[in-house]
Amino acid sequence: MAEQGTTASPIRADYPEPLWVQAVQLITDEIAQGRLAEGSRLPPERELCQQLGISRVTLRKALLQLVDDGVLASSHGRGWYVASAKVAKEWPNNLESFTETARKMGLEASSRVLRAEVAPADLDEAESLSIAPGTPVFHLDRIRLLEGVPTALDTTIVPAALIGEAEAVDFAHGSLYEELERAGASPERADSTIEARESDAETAEALGIAPGKPLLVMRQLVHGADGRAVALSTLRYVGERYRLRTVFARGAR
Repeated sequence: MAEQGTTASPIRADYPEPLWVQAVQLITDEIAQGRLAEGSRLPPERELCQQLGISRVTLRKALLQLVDDGVLASSHGRGWYVASAKVAKEWPNNLESFTETARKMGLEASSRVLRAEVAPADLDEAESLSIAPGTPVFHLDRIRLLEGVPTALDTTIVPAALIGEAEAVDFAHGSLYEELERAGASPERADSTIEARESDAETAEALGIAPGKPLLVMRQLVHGADGRAVALSTLRYVGERYRLRTVFARGAR
């Protein structure tokens, strides 16, 4: 955790994630990186509140969630301890939709639909999806919001034959992955690339930011259980409103 004397809180009120979710992520990172060892006791709650810049109610919600996740254990009158590695749950890199990730974080996801229509696949789209040029594909362009804050511009195409009457679905609140699952084309794996880019004028206007602001751009080719491509998507996240967290471990050599 933060050392005594540190004035800047690692938890940010201007992020879309609730404060307690940020606290969960921070404590989990401390454990994953070995700064909080198995069996060690966390600092007292009052000290943690001061270090993180949050209230005791917020801290307690985070700690109880970590107990539910098997990451921490509590001892009445003695405090909070890092659970045994045999008990602690891993945080896997699951393939999740934007909506599913938001639910896990305790956030409300919604969308503003910019485009939802079927059109013939051009040469690039057809090559990416391994279909013939001119095959009907469903285009779904959305501004993705967390707690009402524009967070990403999501442009996705899906072979129209996989999803049925997609144009009739309310994608302002619905999940494309859930629709694919209902249609028997459940997403199972995604080949992904992530890079930093400056926002162009069109993207900046859609997301309510200044042109040139940093974006985290994720491109995914999503495959079903049979290996065929079921979706091709590009998500442009506002850099200052989205954080990508992961853990790297040094393997045996």
